[in-house]
Amino acid sequence: MRRTPAVVAAAAVFLLAGCGADPAPARPAVGASAVEAASHDVVSGVRKVDAVAALLPEEVRRAGTIRLGGAVGTPPSAFYPDPAKRTPAGLDVDVADAVAEVLGLTVQREDAAFETILPALGSGKYDVGTGNFGVTTARLRTIDFVTYVDDGQGFAVRKDDTRLQQVTDLVQLCGLVIGTGAGTTFETTLNAKKDVCAAAGRKPYEVRAFSDSGAVLTGLQQGRIDVVMSTINGLRHQAAQPAAGTRFLGEFHRLDVGFAFKKGSPLTPAFQAAVNRLIEDGTYARILQKWGTQDSAVTTSRISPPEHP
Repeated sequence: MRRTPAVVAAAAVFLLAGCGADPAPARPAVGASAVEAASHDVVSGVRKVDAVAALLPEEVRRAGTIRLGGAVGTPPSAFYPDPAKRTPAGLDVDVADAVAEVLGLTVQREDAAFETILPALGSGKYDVGTGNFGVTTARLRTIDFVTYVDDGQGFAVRKDDTRLQQVTDLVQLCGLVIGTGAGTTFETTLNAKKDVCAAAGRKPYEVRAFSDSGAVLTGLQQGRIDVVMSTINGLRHQAAQPAAGTRFLGEFHRLDVGFAFKKGSPLTPAFQAAVNRLIEDGTYARILQKWGTQDSAVTTSRISPPEHP
């Protein structure tokens, strides 16, 4: 999902954060704010692994850099702990930095709007993209992925709203107003399934897509929308903070999340091997613990797996 920097700064207050050499053991995310978690370094001890770096194309090894387009949103994926400095932090950022260390590369990062990144991969503007990009059948037609977490789609409501306890079928949302991020898999899913209400003889649900997560949360808090659809990890973080006043309704559909590349990119074998190296040496587990996303751990990275059924 895409968000504006100003909103991200505010959202960070509301959201909880939960080889090479091993620094200090990662602190549990529970009880720590996202800003506090961002200051905890679990990546600097990672070292280059020559055997993995050798999988890179020769021209990339010579250049020593990789161009990354990254969407900045809210914890735990990517956000600005200090919007004045505009230095992003989050799960996506830590994994990308750790992979770059294994590969001996410097990341040339450009923060970009969510909906612009995948097209920019095809045009050659970026070598790789991050933004909690879920692996879907539609995206696999033009994009290759190297997976590193298993996140997906979920729903949340105001804490005092008892109409829903868990969403297992979109027909449960008939007659409600659903807020979500513009250009996301959530918006696509909701719009593609709108006919479920008519088929059930019920009033259709309304989808309102917003360009930033702060507007979605505000709309929910003010009663202008009834339900939010967003990432499992993001909604879980949000509900863990009492000031947000939201209640997570559980998982709806799991999706692998990964680095995004243009179809046929020669970079994918090296990135996959680097992620698997981080899994093996414990860095990966420390990153997930830092951001409170242990439930999204994968045992191995895959290249362009099929969408979860």
